[in-house]
Amino acid sequence: MFSNFEIRQLPLSLKSSRQKVENFLANSDLRLEEVDYYAGVFAGDDDVLLAGGGLSGDVLKCIAVSDALRDTGMSLSLVSHLLSVAQSHGYQQLKVFTKPENKGIFENFGFHAIATAPKAILMENGNGLRNYCNQLSAIATDKGEKRGVIVMNANPFTLGHRYLVEQAAAQVDTLFIVVVKEDRSLFSYAERKAMIQAGVAHIANVTLCEGSDYAISAATFPTYFLKQLSDATDTHITLDLDLFARYIAPALGASVRFAGSEPLDETTRRYNQLMAELLPAQGIDFAEIERCSKNGILVSATAVREALNAQSLPLALTLVPPTTVPYLISQLAADALIRELDTTPKPGLVDCNDSGAHIDMDYSTMSRSIQVIHPYFTRLALAAYRETLPEVATLRQMGIEAEKAMLDATNGVNTHKGALFSMGLAVVADAHLLFKQQSTKAGELQATIAQLAQGFEQPSGTHGHQVLAQNKVNGALACAQSGYEPLFSHWLPYYSSLNADPYRLHKALLLIMSMLDDTNVGYRKGTDEMKQVKAEARELLDDFSLAKLSKMNSDFTARNISPGGCADMLSLTIFIHSLTNENSI
Repeated sequence: MFSNFEIRQLPLSLKSSRQKVENFLANSDLRLEEVDYYAGVFAGDDDVLLAGGGLSGDVLKCIAVSDALRDTGMSLSLVSHLLSVAQSHGYQQLKVFTKPENKGIFENFGFHAIATAPKAILMENGNGLRNYCNQLSAIATDKGEKRGVIVMNANPFTLGHRYLVEQAAAQVDTLFIVVVKEDRSLFSYAERKAMIQAGVAHIANVTLCEGSDYAISAATFPTYFLKQLSDATDTHITLDLDLFARYIAPALGASVRFAGSEPLDETTRRYNQLMAELLPAQGIDFAEIERCSKNGILVSATAVREALNAQSLPLALTLVPPTTVPYLISQLAADALIRELDTTPKPGLVDCNDSGAHIDMDYSTMSRSIQVIHPYFTRLALAAYRETLPEVATLRQMGIEAEKAMLDATNGVNTHKGALFSMGLAVVADAHLLFKQQSTKAGELQATIAQLAQGFEQPSGTHGHQVLAQNKVNGALACAQSGYEPLFSHWLPYYSSLNADPYRLHKALLLIMSMLDDTNVGYRKGTDEMKQVKAEARELLDDFSLAKLSKMNSDFTARNISPGGCADMLSLTIFIHSLTNENSI
């Protein structure tokens, strides 16, 4: 019927291409899932999609072939093309999520099935699963007769997770915890694993296992990360459990799997239901442990994340063990930087729409910077979560390392040097205070920040130092050594009072601009312009409108004005509010 074929990429960012692929897959009873690359087979210049397949990381998926190409060999050509693209991206060992009838196609390329469900199979072309099981077997030697498993995401680790582990560990000789490795959660795999490790350290018969692509991952259970039931959910769950029962449980010598009850999340509740149905048939018991509550609140990672999103660390603290606290502090620090960045429009500053007065950075640069400095906030919080404050030399060294990571990620652009200092001081102060008590009062936080800042000296050679040397203005260090007095006396109360105002962040920034001697402005334009910026900000705050703020952005950009110090103080105000806000969700 067709004389020649062409394989070409379909950019799913284009609505027309996405619709074409969705319609094509629907004809084969498939749905388009998240993929990084999708290729289609066409007959010459014809725009009719005859076959297609996608690549998501190291997983081939969403593969379908029309009846017209069943006997043409194009299935092999399409798969060969996808394998070539995957290899060009650095993936040598691959997995494929496909229909059972396509098994033979992939066997031709060295794939073998590792998990099966009635409507789909999971295959791989290397020894990844075997190697992972060997690792598990190596840590499972001499672990007693009765062994159990919990597969845990812990996003973040809560009192509920700790209760589940304590209850399960009491029923077995050894309890293995397999950490979900997929990095699609608010907290990274490294953070979640560290939280679990610290949170269960008091339980002697618990062994933590490395996560993998073989337990609740984008390969075995992609709909888990969508948190909504769909017609594909049962298939994904069945594959994940088949792989667990056939390979992971035997490698660990485990005879029982534990999970907490799930009254809220439909996907997790369905997962529990299918564990109860499917695991016993494969020789694995399933034990569901009732979830715990505290102060009338059902303890869950979701509730903690909701508290963080509502900028209330005090509320989140009621649901987590002490070992999780430093990770919540660092998350809120990073979140404050993101909220500042996302505030749009901003006068002369990088936001979602433009780069303001900057030619060396944009939204992507700033986002990348926040991502790389986030782990350093965690290190600072962990170092400070103890009875005595860390030595200034220790904090300075961490700051140097964080700054280097920032510059490496931004090709030398200083995106957050000021924020690293101010936020770092607040992170350390709050972590130290929370180690000693259950909550942090604003006055205590201010005093501790000031105490920390006294140990630092004014750096030379910076833009701020040049302005300070020529003018009688307060720089970043002086502000810190005062415990950020205007923040606690003016900016924080004002920000807190605007809780229901949709322009809360914009107005808080204008208030800061109207009061702060911003050395970033002074370095670029001089102190006269610095005073003018303060006056213009006050005028706009007194007669605020989004249109006037947009006009100020255009004007500041044209005048090469960027109040970066004010942006840092907005981030810090957001962060301090999150640390001290006791309002419920």
